[in-house]
Amino acid sequence: MKFEMLYEELVNSTEMIQALLAGISQEEAQFKPAPDAWSILEVVYHLYDEEREDFREHLDFILNRQDEEWHQINPQAWVTERKYNEQDFSEMQEKLFAERKKSLEWLKDLSGANWEKTYTSEFGSVPAGEMFAAWIAHDNLHIRQLVELRRAKIENITQPYAIAYAGDW
Repeated sequence: MKFEMLYEELVNSTEMIQALLAGISQEEAQFKPAPDAWSILEVVYHLYDEEREDFREHLDFILNRQDEEWHQINPQAWVTERKYNEQDFSEMQEKLFAERKKSLEWLKDLSGANWEKTYTSEFGSVPAGEMFAAWIAHDNLHIRQLVELRRAKIENITQPYAIAYAGDW
């Protein structure tokens, strides 16, 4: 595994997420393009929770705290339980990027970690390298989601003009 390259991917995805959130109002952040779709605000709050309660926490657990019990998470339920779409968008951005900064600082010390170190439970085995790789891939999933939500905004604000000339979406 190329730790430095993956670390840079996490740095870059942080910048991409920041750029995708620029210029979004509270109202736009709460907009859901379909009843079962997530809003931009829900994506931001989800990333914040994942930063604190999943990826950094579980990677630390695999590498340093295997004597502790792996805690379960339920990100889908958190969306409604924690009322993601009712939060203040600016505040959630600040919280997300503060947590990401903590993560990036923490990760700097892991370049020599044993990425093959594995935690095994009744649910299967997870090597540290896989958890780190999944963290980066998770960011990419939500970057794609944010791009699609920005596209929906563009389609809305350009009405009555069609944007088909731009190319197939």
